[in-house]
Amino acid sequence: MPSQPSRDLEVFTNPAPENDYTIHIEIPEFSCLCPKTGQPDFATISIDYVPDLNCIELKSLKLYIWSFRNEGAFHEAVTNQMLRDFTDACNPRFMRVSGRFNVRGGIYTTVVAEQRKPGWIAPSTVTLP
Repeated sequence: MPSQPSRDLEVFTNPAPENDYTIHIEIPEFSCLCPKTGQPDFATISIDYVPDLNCIELKSLKLYIWSFRNEGAFHEAVTNQMLRDFTDACNPRFMRVSGRFNVRGGIYTTVVAEQRKPGWIAPSTVTLP
């Protein structure tokens, strides 16, 4: 049976919960509909997160992203909805979701939403020679 769009996000156990490490996911083919005109909007969605006990499973993420294709959504609303859904699913130490929406009427829009787990402090950056 072919895959269908779904809002059900699956997770798997973080293989290295003792480490702070970043997972970067780039989704260049996001689309939804403009809630005012019904015309398609296209964006690149970037997800950067530091997992805690769970990580987001990528096939379910693909089906989740697909679920927006025929839905009207303002850029700000859809980016923040993704952040809520992703953090509800995997409860990361830190997560940032960025939506870089393609030009519409001569205007590009980028929306960045982030959430930090209470008490989590980002490790300092190491600079090597």
